Amino acid sequence: MKVTSYAINGSKENEVELPLVFSTPFRADLIHKAFTNLNSHKFQPQGRHPTAGMDVVARSNDPPTGQHQARIAKMKGGGGGRQGQAGGVASVRGGRQAHPPIVDKVIHKKLNKKENRLALCSAIAATASKELIQSRGHKIDNMESFPIVISDQIETISKASEILKVLESLRLMDDVKRLQSRKPRTGKSSLRGRSKKVGKSVLFVTKDASKISNACGAFPGVEARSVKELSVLDLAPGSDPIRLTVYSKSALEEMDKIKSTHLEIMVKTK
Repeated sequence: MKVTSYAINGSKENEVELPLVFSTPFRADLIHKAFTNLNSHKFQPQGRHPTAGMDVVARSNDPPTGQHQARIAKMKGGGGGRQGQAGGVASVRGGRQAHPPIVDKVIHKKLNKKENRLALCSAIAATASKELIQSRGHKIDNMESFPIVISDQIETISKASEILKVLESLRLMDDVKRLQSRKPRTGKSSLRGRSKKVGKSVLFVTKDASKISNACGAFPGVEARSVKELSVLDLAPGSDPIRLTVYSKSALEEMDKIKSTHLEIMVKTK
């Protein structure tokens, strides 16, 4: 399968052959599973202080029966305050939790290596489908062929003004401006400093993303990843396939080195 490559000024260049990984069938279930498992790796363990809710002088009667009082622990004291109120146990005001979270809980989910590799290959192949990209909400009416391939000059860009020219020449600014129309959120998210939620727009995949990643930071939703760092988290944010992606020619050469069991089977069948 061949697609047209573009220069950084938007002019068409020669056609390039896509790697075998773009022939992987689309598996939305595997992409969702891989995202769920990989997303859990950034979770942080939670725990509670061992004596949280129990740092009070509250005792129950000894013996607890025969005094015409509830057996729950009561606050001690010489008068006033919370004297006589229940405390220090679960289900009371200011008391401890019945089953608090512990740091020993296993919160990182595991995924088989072959499943993860197949999900990544499937997500990469899905970036060649215009229907799937439009179903996510990207504005790509002006583009003809997918995936979008650009020359290796994109890897030398380190300024935001130059990235702006590239986005305009490839007619991708409509998708970037799409994120500016989002309304601020209200409620608890606003009170906690999360009133604005930035969406996802163009993803540049290159062989070396050290320079271009800094330039992309000036635009909301625009990111850059190297082939070695590429993950399902980047290609299908929120586990919803699939993202508008721009590949450099050298990135396609690196993807041709991806090894997977299903790719070996496809080679043998051919």
